[in-house]
Amino acid sequence: MTFLRTLILSLFFLIVSLVGAAALAMVGAAIYFSPGLPDVRQLQDFELHSPLRIFTNDGKLIGEFGEERRIVVDFDEIPQNMVNALVAAEDTNYFEHSGVDPRGLARAAVELARSGSIQSGGSTISMQVARNYMLTLDQTFTRKLREILLALQMEKLLSKHEIFELYVNKIFLGNRAYGIAAAADTYYDKPLSELTLAETAMIAGLPKAPSAFNPLANSERSLIRRNWILFRMRELGFIDDTTYQAAVQEPVTARRHFTQTEVDASYVAEMARQYAIERFGDAAYTGGYRIYTTLDSELQPFAREALANGLLEYDLRHGWRGAEQHDIAPSLVEAQERTATQGLEEELAESPEIRQTARQAAERSQTEIAGVEGDVSNWLQVLERTPNYGLLKPAIVVESGGREMQVLTRGGELKTINWDGLSWARTYNSPRSRGAEPSSADQIAVRGDLVRILETQDGTVRLSQRPDAEGSLVAQDPRTGAILALQGGFDFNASKFNRAVQAQRQSGSIFKPFIYLAALEDGEMNASTVINDAPVVLDDGSNSLWRPVNSSRDFAGPMRLRPALARSRNLVTIRVLQAMGLDHTINYLEGFGFAPGRLPHGLSLALGSASLTPMEMTNAYSVIANGGFQVAPWFIERVTRNDDHELIDEATPQVACPSCAEGQETVEIDGREYPVAKRVANAAATYILRDMLRDVITSGTGRGALSLNREDIVGKTGTTNSQRDAWFAGFNTDLVTTVWVGKDSNETIAEYGANAALPIWNAFMGKALEGTPSAVPERPDTVVTARVDPNSGRRLHDNQPGGISEFFHRDHLPAYQPRGISRELEEASGSQGSGTAESIF
Repeated sequence: MTFLRTLILSLFFLIVSLVGAAALAMVGAAIYFSPGLPDVRQLQDFELHSPLRIFTNDGKLIGEFGEERRIVVDFDEIPQNMVNALVAAEDTNYFEHSGVDPRGLARAAVELARSGSIQSGGSTISMQVARNYMLTLDQTFTRKLREILLALQMEKLLSKHEIFELYVNKIFLGNRAYGIAAAADTYYDKPLSELTLAETAMIAGLPKAPSAFNPLANSERSLIRRNWILFRMRELGFIDDTTYQAAVQEPVTARRHFTQTEVDASYVAEMARQYAIERFGDAAYTGGYRIYTTLDSELQPFAREALANGLLEYDLRHGWRGAEQHDIAPSLVEAQERTATQGLEEELAESPEIRQTARQAAERSQTEIAGVEGDVSNWLQVLERTPNYGLLKPAIVVESGGREMQVLTRGGELKTINWDGLSWARTYNSPRSRGAEPSSADQIAVRGDLVRILETQDGTVRLSQRPDAEGSLVAQDPRTGAILALQGGFDFNASKFNRAVQAQRQSGSIFKPFIYLAALEDGEMNASTVINDAPVVLDDGSNSLWRPVNSSRDFAGPMRLRPALARSRNLVTIRVLQAMGLDHTINYLEGFGFAPGRLPHGLSLALGSASLTPMEMTNAYSVIANGGFQVAPWFIERVTRNDDHELIDEATPQVACPSCAEGQETVEIDGREYPVAKRVANAAATYILRDMLRDVITSGTGRGALSLNREDIVGKTGTTNSQRDAWFAGFNTDLVTTVWVGKDSNETIAEYGANAALPIWNAFMGKALEGTPSAVPERPDTVVTARVDPNSGRRLHDNQPGGISEFFHRDHLPAYQPRGISRELEEASGSQGSGTAESIF
């Protein structure tokens, strides 16, 4: 008996000691952490501000970021069902505890000890508010202690209704929806007051895992989560059994509802977002900032369409790579049977009823489409959550055989693809090889496959796929450097990598004009200088010798610079660079925006071995187009704040001014003063080079641009080793545009710049310049014309017949061709032209 009493007393004192130790630990933690805690009183005046909005230069919306989908609500505006659903899902004792639920924390601790992870959580709504508003999201015990202390302080300062308001207006609920009102608008296009009980429970299920339990991303898992919440609401007495039974049987009705932009320019919108974060920090998302870009709202759609169509046409030439997904279950019931249940352990462990009611709801989601056999509820859900890729829409194959294919599209529309839209789909083997033409549609795709379709202008439907190659298009105003249109890839939804500004690719032959311009600038060479297009062997600094060749693998012998540039002769360009000197040329090129440290210090520079972005190449061509002024690319025109248009920033770029007097520092444009850009190339050299580049269009590798029927456009094609990169850069005085096509993997695209990039440039420039007058620069006073011998490049005397006309700087005219007796005259006179006295007499 004495032993038992002693044991009981010992256990009693042990428990008291442990409780006391825990209490002391809590007090100690409070004393230690309190000085560094944020001030809870700031929540009393916390304001949720306007989103970051991005516009074109004429005020058309291209993007919204941050908490743009937040719709702030007061507690009195929250339906009681929503309050009950969130309490059932997140914090059963919310209205009873003082900020911390000891039982919840204990349960979480036991789960952590048993399994190494927490299924049921331990954070109250008050603790979540403390975390969301005042703490980071790092998973540490220190943060959890700070969270507890803040929650306790918060409960003393704020009412339960005020804390709940903060919670429902801040929580992230997927698909860029912040707060319950924004989620109602995003998923159901309804105000909170019009949500059904099932829809309310669906939203209440999102805070735990906005992606995993999202009804658009995974309707099967979201049904289980939703019905568990409804089950909890019944168990807690919030709803009766009749209401519960009706709600758990409701099908999934969520759909994606977007904030519509007026111009699709997602790549530039993202660039502006990054600028805002660098400039304003996290306040960018809540400060009501409005960023007006330099984008032209008419040119940007042309850029997007031209690049997308060009990449799709490239893809047609290279074969079918197969469906995106296979064997998709048509019904939601079948899909639910296949789905994984990881992360739903708590919900499924509550009662077998959860899985049963979720299945019943799936059965009630049954959807039939005229012309399609069976339930297609899951197909419609898959199509709803699968984004468009540019012009490509998702579709699921319903029937495939013979010479046609039936597909189901978003919204339940059934479409037929005829053989004209299928026959292109020869199997892709490699960039240079395709299989045989298919003989029937089922060789291409079968029932349950997810494919892409393209609706053509004549109303027909064509099978398509996301292109294997990517690309970019940059259009710039050469006088100011302003970016007027930019597309960084096939589609932002498919890939957010912005190739226009992030992809450093070898530039190939579009770099050659800058080597020629360096030679023209110095006057060491001119457009008629003859250089030998012949084999050369060079020591490139490695263990092997470099033997560069022309892309045509032949040699043309001595030729003038003008035809050498038009025909993109590699060996001529190498010899020009060799004659000019590497150091001298690299220093000169810095004026065009090329960083010397990124240019290879070797003769391969002449062939475009430097890895540069399409933006950099576009800007460099702008310097040629504007007559030699060092402009820089820019895309933020001004930044304002809130609806009162408070001006925060306004761009003042350096601009080209060919008509300005030497030494003039500013120029007025549309009532504003702008600094004049530095001249980095003389007017004569850029004018002559521009005229040489016209030959690329009329008789060289860019002849495809003749289809535009404009005399003011010039440009240059480019293709790198193994055809990994295809380029075309071209311009008139008003607009410079560069197109790049290649693969992110740096594999070959098996096409030249004239085949892959030039058609895209044509499509864009054709629309961009439609109806505009010819834009060519005036010939500088320093440029003169003279006749030269086409073989020697030397100037002809006035009384010497023949020759061709060429442009020259007046101070750098070539030497005269020596006078001589023509062979025809010699033969007619019977003289062999020895010039000796013996021959005459």
